[in-house]
Amino acid sequence: MDNDRILTVFDQAAARVAEAVARIDEGRLTGVREGQYNFDVAADDAACEVLLEAGFGVYSEESGLHNPEREMVVVLDPVDGSTNAARGLPWFSTSFCAVDSEGMRAALVLNLESNKAYRAVRGGGATVDGRPLAPPTGGDRGRGSGPSEQQSLGEATVGLTYIPPRHLGWRQYRVLGSIALDMCAVAEGVLDAYIDCTNEGHSTWDYLGAALVCAEAGVAMGEAWGRPLLPEDLTKRRYPVVAATAPLLDEALAQRRTFGADDPAAIGAGEAKGHH
Repeated sequence: MDNDRILTVFDQAAARVAEAVARIDEGRLTGVREGQYNFDVAADDAACEVLLEAGFGVYSEESGLHNPEREMVVVLDPVDGSTNAARGLPWFSTSFCAVDSEGMRAALVLNLESNKAYRAVRGGGATVDGRPLAPPTGGDRGRGSGPSEQQSLGEATVGLTYIPPRHLGWRQYRVLGSIALDMCAVAEGVLDAYIDCTNEGHSTWDYLGAALVCAEAGVAMGEAWGRPLLPEDLTKRRYPVVAATAPLLDEALAQRRTFGADDPAAIGAGEAKGHH
């Protein structure tokens, strides 16, 4: 399947997700899984139907693994930022990332409130609503055309998930509630960096789509404890840290590593370390 076809299927699945979410007047918890709303389940049903019919395997937050033997598996978060969606806060998204034998292949992150769409293809760049995202190459640039040039955490506006136990040296911070959109905001230059400050990390469905957008936009990326952001086992959790520039990433990682260190045994024997 070529990249254009993959993104076309993602667009179709995202449209079905948006329709499913819009049909539900009130966000009610299902009681099946902590934090799961009725629209999460409806969105998952809608997206999985499209993806499976198109020939993908699926690994979804809401329904787990489907057809893992297929050539490409789509890592899916039907609604990232479910609490925001339930409360009417306009910062929630649907996220798709196709993974093949070489890694992250293609991605779509769609803001379900504004319909702003971030797309990326491995080796083919990233866009927001069709506009290329890339680091500045000199001269004037418009806001939202790619990562900022920020080098210093002390001058940066940083997105967070959870409040860390102490100030990490940023100029300003925002806790917005959708890691996929937070990371894409770094790719777009709206935020300078993002730091996962949770105790338990994030699942791959939360961030992989945004990670490919960031990678193709030229964002510097790492993981708090030096592990690959794309684990061999998609069920493993990670602590993403992304920044507009390499010096800013180094500073953000150094600050993140001052609290909540994993038990080394939990990091995973034999997993390669490094930034991705």
